[in-house]
Amino acid sequence: MATAPISLTLVKAPSAFSVPKSQNPSKPRVFTLRCSSATANAAPDLAERPWKTSDARLVLEDGSIWRAKSFGASGTQVGEVVFNTSLTGYQEILTDPSYAGQFVLMTNPHIGNTGVNFDDEESRQCFLGGLVIRSLSISTSNYRCAETLGDYLAERNIMGIYDVDTRAITRRLRQDGSLIGVLSTEETKTDEELLEMSRSWDIVGVDLISGVSCKTPHEWVDKTNSEWEFKNSKDGEAFRVVAYDFGIKHNILRRLASYGCKITVVPSTWPASETLKMKPDGVLFSNGPGDPSAVPYAVETVKEILGKVPVFGICMGHQLLGLALGGTTFKMKFGHHGGNHPVRNLRTGHVEISAQNHNYAVDPTSLPDGVEVTHVNLNDGSCAGLAYPARNIMSIQYHPEASPGPHDSDYAFREFIELMKRVKVNA
Repeated sequence: MATAPISLTLVKAPSAFSVPKSQNPSKPRVFTLRCSSATANAAPDLAERPWKTSDARLVLEDGSIWRAKSFGASGTQVGEVVFNTSLTGYQEILTDPSYAGQFVLMTNPHIGNTGVNFDDEESRQCFLGGLVIRSLSISTSNYRCAETLGDYLAERNIMGIYDVDTRAITRRLRQDGSLIGVLSTEETKTDEELLEMSRSWDIVGVDLISGVSCKTPHEWVDKTNSEWEFKNSKDGEAFRVVAYDFGIKHNILRRLASYGCKITVVPSTWPASETLKMKPDGVLFSNGPGDPSAVPYAVETVKEILGKVPVFGICMGHQLLGLALGGTTFKMKFGHHGGNHPVRNLRTGHVEISAQNHNYAVDPTSLPDGVEVTHVNLNDGSCAGLAYPARNIMSIQYHPEASPGPHDSDYAFREFIELMKRVKVNA
């Protein structure tokens, strides 16, 4: 490539704070440097850009198109876009099965600086459709980091985009509600084709639980690592618990084990009759993705178990309990996703900051007499917890295991233990 020389002249002025060595201190010293650069008329497409350019699109069903840069996997994926307000814990969010079928938009702008590690996994894989962030960290700085976020997503075939206006998208979701979107890195697909994909796909009425649940029963024995354990009370009597896996997070199981429970995890389709044959002291109905009304088989299972053993429902489990009791559920405008949602415990009056992840809620006015609303979300007044003392039922519409999130709600596991203990004593 032809080059043109450039001459630079550096003038060294005399210092007012030093004694000049020259007899003519006022005369400046001149140095000439010669270098070369590409000619001004060189073809611009031959110059290699040192930065990544926009190579991805997020097309929403409302017709808006958002150009972005890709990381992780490439291709085209459709999903429901929801925003998460957590400041930390993106690896736990990525591995939360409750996000199946969704693109998670992080409102915290800077993501990836802690990398990923082998300790913070909440399930066997990533189930979400994609990750949308504002700024992707160019380096990692955590002592537990095993690999970068981009490599992690690529290995798991999960798409991610960055350098997109997440604040503007969040405002749109708050105003219009959750939207179906398409992520694509394929330039051969037109905007119109991607828009048609977003408008022809729906998440409502789809059974997402069967795709995230385990296939066979297994025992769970791992407790919370001593490095992260914060419960001071010693384990008492051990209780046998059957945990229905609707998309259960590992830390829910760890917390139950730390409270002394012996746990058998069973698939979402596991018959109630087989559960009762195991003679458990209690049954846990776990969190999970999607529409609770789309899994009538799970509702029937819950119905068959209610009143026979103490039960504890978390998130999806809470919604299934509401349906099994004769109530109804509804899809929220944009749901609750984050580690900073305030909830009031109506029994104690205390306010706890909770971790939440759900798009559906139970309508408390549809529940029968005897069912008590125990917790209320202070952001919108929605039902965040139920109890039915006559049938030994308790549930909450958020995550007490704090992965990610605060530990305010960990007492729910202790209350489940106490419920099983009372029933066993009075049996």
